[in-house]
Amino acid sequence: MKIIGIDPGCSGAIVVLNKNGGFENYLIMPLIKIGSKSRVNGAAVASFLREHLINHAYLEQVGAMPGQGVSSMFTFGHAAGVVEGIIQGLNIPYTLVTPQAWKKSAGLIGTDKDAARSRAIQLYPDLRVLDKKAHGQAIADAILIARHGAGDKA
Repeated sequence: MKIIGIDPGCSGAIVVLNKNGGFENYLIMPLIKIGSKSRVNGAAVASFLREHLINHAYLEQVGAMPGQGVSSMFTFGHAAGVVEGIIQGLNIPYTLVTPQAWKKSAGLIGTDKDAARSRAIQLYPDLRVLDKKAHGQAIADAILIARHGAGDKA
């Protein structure tokens, strides 16, 4: 059994965990340029997901954030929609997880953004990619989303 956690968006990541919560693989959200805009490369996401026998996906449920511009909100929503559509197209069962829910189960309510990366490093100290600030943050969020979905039994 394998589960995935997905931090959607152009700066997000997908993480694969095994049934015991062991880290298997990750994908920094692949991008393509459409004119001057970056979009999620759906073909690359689908290819990555097909490589693994995924039993369930946990996808962060996204919404507009205060102070976010209209263009960036559209881009973020588009990226999340592409990933959700691919999951549906591949017939992978999935659950939407609110940021508040996964952060609460990880003990991160009231903490700064980097606290997720710190928590993931505690749980997976050998996972060196977590040391990278931007990519490490996206991977940490995806790990914690997956662990929340698995009931933190992982």
